[in-house]
Amino acid sequence: MKFEDTLARWLPGQRWYPGTAAIRDLAITSQITLAAGDPELRHLIVTVSAGGPPVCYQVIAGLRSEVPETLRPRVIGPAGNGQTAYDALHDPALAGLLLSGMAGKQTVGPLRFASEPGADIDTTLPSRVLTAEQSNTSLVFGDVAILKVLRRPFPGQHPDLEVNRALAKRGSPHVAEPLGWIETTADGEPVLLAILSRFLPDARDGWSLALASVDALADFSAEAFALGQATAQVHADLAAAFGTTELGPGASAELASQMSARLDAALNEVPELGQYAERVRARFAELARQRVPLRVQRVHGDYHLGQVLRAQSRWVILDFEGEPSVPLQQRRAHGVPLRDVAGMLRSFDYAARHRLLERPDAGKVSGRAAAGPTRALQRVLSGKADEWARRSQAAFCDGYAAAGGEDPAASAVLLRALMLDKAVYEVVYEARHRRSWISIPLGAIGQLS
Repeated sequence: MKFEDTLARWLPGQRWYPGTAAIRDLAITSQITLAAGDPELRHLIVTVSAGGPPVCYQVIAGLRSEVPETLRPRVIGPAGNGQTAYDALHDPALAGLLLSGMAGKQTVGPLRFASEPGADIDTTLPSRVLTAEQSNTSLVFGDVAILKVLRRPFPGQHPDLEVNRALAKRGSPHVAEPLGWIETTADGEPVLLAILSRFLPDARDGWSLALASVDALADFSAEAFALGQATAQVHADLAAAFGTTELGPGASAELASQMSARLDAALNEVPELGQYAERVRARFAELARQRVPLRVQRVHGDYHLGQVLRAQSRWVILDFEGEPSVPLQQRRAHGVPLRDVAGMLRSFDYAARHRLLERPDAGKVSGRAAAGPTRALQRVLSGKADEWARRSQAAFCDGYAAAGGEDPAASAVLLRALMLDKAVYEVVYEARHRRSWISIPLGAIGQLS
């Protein structure tokens, strides 16, 4: 069996690989030996065809004549010459070589290892792989630094490195400053492969904090207010670093047209949306009639509670890369800042209603019929979830306005349309990946429209 065939069998089983369809064709388009011997460290770029346009993925492979027991769950398969390939990011002995490359600013073939001026990168730190990430793979080195390996690299300036460097240079307390990165080139453009950033070991992600608050029926308003403030401050720094543009009076109509097109595409895929289609179109039409200029700037683009960390005295915003499947040019484009606000408001609603889905006594909320006392309990739980979400959303908006952001209450038509647009996206996502969750965005569309 050729090594390409081995990789083609292994890839569909990885968390970061979208879908499980059999790969029709796989080619190794770049293969660089970073360290020879046994074990060997090899960097691969593979191009995959699985029924659609070809897509490139990054694989960092270790090769050994005998794989230790601890690494056997990470085996890719036979690689020839009596060697077995495995995912080297799970091997601390090889993962540490990536740190050494950045600390030493090495160049190996087309790969360039870089570090920020003055960055202190300890090359002796042990590593561990985080298991929660879906689109990429992240390694923590000694609770000091975190390396995000981009599984699907794109040519062009990568927003996660570009934005974090810009905000760190402005002294923003709301980002984890970058320490180093790994890149290559394609067609004369840089291709970011991995980014090393400061790790915050005592921080908790916003999603987990919100779920704990929902479980305890605790007030999350203070945290939401502080998060709104942090969001506005980051938006201000983004505007200062990358500039703003004012679009003319027809911009709202163009934005509404784009939303309507996404709704049409979603209706073809998710028939359940049909019951709300006309009401949603009416909200988009209301936006189209707005004749006020729109200010656009760089924004986060994929903003939700899973993209923020609560450190001891601040909120830290992560993952400025945007949606990984979207082309880089589109992810780097300017947008209305309230799109990020809408994304976070939808995330508060998700946190509240997600917990209802998990309760066996939540009746209709989880898709089962409810009767008698159970129906009454379902109404109580739903009411408490609504109250938690509304209070958190209001506090976030208040914090955003208090820190100098555009007052969401003064742009209610735009904000509602943006939230509906986000919910339409969520419906399609849930229909594809988590059918049991589709009631969350559908219910929100019913309320918002």
